[in-house]
Amino acid sequence: MAVNRVKVTNDVELKDRLVAINRVTKVTKGGRTFTFAAIVVVGDGNGVIGYGLGKAGEVTAAIAKGVEAAKKNLVRVSILKGTIPHEVEVRYGGAHVLLRPASAGTGVVAGGAMRAVLESVGITDVLAKSKGSSNPHNLVKATILALEELRDARAIAECRGISMSRVFNG
Repeated sequence: MAVNRVKVTNDVELKDRLVAINRVTKVTKGGRTFTFAAIVVVGDGNGVIGYGLGKAGEVTAAIAKGVEAAKKNLVRVSILKGTIPHEVEVRYGGAHVLLRPASAGTGVVAGGAMRAVLESVGITDVLAKSKGSSNPHNLVKATILALEELRDARAIAECRGISMSRVFNG
């Protein structure tokens, strides 16, 4: 399946959202050295999403590196009236993610890392369930993988070689 990669341009307003921070300790002869790893999600709220991991000696530097990494792997996602076009289930590592479309007014029913991804991409109504691992790294990757698998009616008609005017006009 073709992934809809998006090039970073200055006219797209991307909002970054911190998903998780991990403090890593390295013990040496001289004492303990602390470094920080930050998982960051960026999105425009209109179908574009990306994630990145930044590591640095300070939290702010790790977040900045994560944002830069996230801007380098943006993808476009199919959104239909504030929700997703169909149900999708994906596994990534130990994380198992289930996304279902929801009626208007339901809101984003998801936890932690999944909620950050779904709200950043611009989905307003969805039912989501995380099974298996709660590791934020794998949850973010599984959620974005699930969103990449979504296809709307126009994409499916294109794959089948059907023109959309024929579909709606009979």
